Amino acid sequence: MLVGFLPLGWVALRSRPIDGVVALELGGTVATLILLCLAEGLHRTFLYGLPVVSALMSWLGGLIYVHFLGRWL
Repeated sequence: MLVGFLPLGWVALRSRPIDGVVALELGGTVATLILLCLAEGLHRTFLYGLPVVSALMSWLGGLIYVHFLGRWL
């Protein structure tokens, strides 16, 4: 699942800024899914809080990114 970050990094570096925002949001989704699979695979219920925080921080990070780069998007 970590290989899914490679095309996202390429898009974020080589494309327009708005495409970078989409890659950033999709990267947050992939990271959240990886953490969910890890928590389920290890059968640890206390690890489910980490993907929730990851999803929230990914969403907030995207909003902050758009806010500061909004004049160029």
